[in-house]
Amino acid sequence: MIIQTSDLHKAYGRHDALRGLNLTVPDGSAFALIGANGAGKTTTIRVLLNLLAPSAGTATVLGMDSRRLSRRELVQIGYVSENQRMPGRLTVSQYLAHLRAFYANWDGELERSILTQLRLPPERKIADLSHGMRMKMALACALPFRPKLLVLDEPFSGLDPLVRDEFMGGLLEQAGAMTVLISTHELADIEDVATDVAFLDNGTLLFQESMSDLTGRVRRVQIVLSQEATEPLQTPPSWLEVRAMGNVLSFVETQFSKDELGARIAAAITKVRSVDVQPMSLRSIFTVLARNAQLEGR
Repeated sequence: MIIQTSDLHKAYGRHDALRGLNLTVPDGSAFALIGANGAGKTTTIRVLLNLLAPSAGTATVLGMDSRRLSRRELVQIGYVSENQRMPGRLTVSQYLAHLRAFYANWDGELERSILTQLRLPPERKIADLSHGMRMKMALACALPFRPKLLVLDEPFSGLDPLVRDEFMGGLLEQAGAMTVLISTHELADIEDVATDVAFLDNGTLLFQESMSDLTGRVRRVQIVLSQEATEPLQTPPSWLEVRAMGNVLSFVETQFSKDELGARIAAAITKVRSVDVQPMSLRSIFTVLARNAQLEGR
């Protein structure tokens, strides 16, 4: 695993930002760390990059304890953040020339390709770039040395759809064998990109799994009954947001299996006329699971 945490805690005074986080990021994955603002995503990244020290527990990055990251590991990590600071007085080309000296494997041809693809003006001062252009500039700074790990902290915040598409296009074009860790609440932008996903809520990891497993196990189900439901239903715990309206029953099945769903329905409900099962978007899945976590008092 390129990243692994064990019982990781981070407290700010009496506030626990991370509560026993156990996270594993596989090599070569596009790993999405999702959650609402304030869930602990940025704190996690800052601990991983040794910008913050954990209060308890451990984190390893590239096989090294995050508190002992040296130049050897840091030159293999690219970092892009919505709050990234760059010297405004320098032009795009001047700042890239400054960075080249720090990376022995800086690829000048790749740099030129990225500038062209992202339409970055080399002679413009960084201070004169729009927010979207600054985010593309941050990506242009993070890719030419071909990092083993690329960390993106809320990279889509405040970007218009066209710039988001250009940003993701530039990233995907050059991703190669890189491991990408994306912290975001903009779920639509990573749904077709992420291979793995972890869901943080109030500093707690609710689940971590491959994107294919997650989207495969969650379905929205609507059942039409032959008559109106008149009794409270005893439904399986995997059914969330169960609602009855007249003779229509709807719910979200969080452990979907085509072979087992029929048996679960038969055990809970009689006189079923029809069953409709639909896949759900990542945003819809996130909303349902987050709402359920809040109801459970996490």
